[in-house]
Amino acid sequence: MAATAPRSVCPVGATLGEGPLWLARDAALWFVDIKGKRVHRFDPDQGMLKSWPAPSQPGWILPIADGGLMVGLQSGLHRFDPATGTFDPHLAPEPHLPGNRLNDATVAPDGQLWFGSMDDAENAATGRIYRLARGQAQAAAAIDPVVITNGPAFAPDGRTLYHVDTLGGRIHAFAVDDDGAPGASRLFATIDPADGHPDGPTVDSEGCLWIGLFGGGAVRRYSPAGELMETVRFPVANVTKIAFGGDDLRTAYATTARKGLDECQLAAQPLAGDLFAFRVDTPGLPVQPIRINHPG
Repeated sequence: MAATAPRSVCPVGATLGEGPLWLARDAALWFVDIKGKRVHRFDPDQGMLKSWPAPSQPGWILPIADGGLMVGLQSGLHRFDPATGTFDPHLAPEPHLPGNRLNDATVAPDGQLWFGSMDDAENAATGRIYRLARGQAQAAAAIDPVVITNGPAFAPDGRTLYHVDTLGGRIHAFAVDDDGAPGASRLFATIDPADGHPDGPTVDSEGCLWIGLFGGGAVRRYSPAGELMETVRFPVANVTKIAFGGDDLRTAYATTARKGLDECQLAAQPLAGDLFAFRVDTPGLPVQPIRINHPG
């Protein structure tokens, strides 16, 4: 049975909605508006949205094992306290690249944080993938710099890492060694520019990879072998990333964006930038919290 049709569940109108995170302890969907410099929390049971201003562009939000939250801001990793709305600096991985910002992230099955950077002007190949090990950001040497990184994402067993080169239209799969570092790679899938740009990746419990298509008005589901299995169409052009939520992890929440749309396109896409949801057959995986001092 195919996924249900996506519907807008929160009319937030984000300029660049991204980083969806289902946090079971809150029974809520967290996400960010990068260009709007906001962190959002949506309570689906109450239909309520709460928002916090960020001091710089937030790319993502993830839980920490001690119960806190980590946000990737343009200036680096920050601990975020929703009770006070404060962002406390934790680590700046690229102080030498002020034109970069953090863009996407994931937590490996072993609790290690992986995150990417990108050129905010979307011109220079200065975007790298990092992992947080022993409290330090270590660049993944096996992964070449690109203009816009997305992901990474991990297979359920943690032995395959997926990296998205958004402007290059390529998704690569890297074998992960016993030390948790990426090694040999293979081209997993290519996306024709006419079909959109591959954006945020998410893996479900069967190990299939879901990709948002920016400018493509859809998300795609690929098998672990890279075979296209399903396409879910949206009434908006820019779909950025999905996260699996709800009690059964079978509600897929999708962030979208108004960025890059002109007045005519926005008039034709009144739901652009909203948070969407649709139902799927295969559940997702619970998000692992970050282990800050992972030995790595």
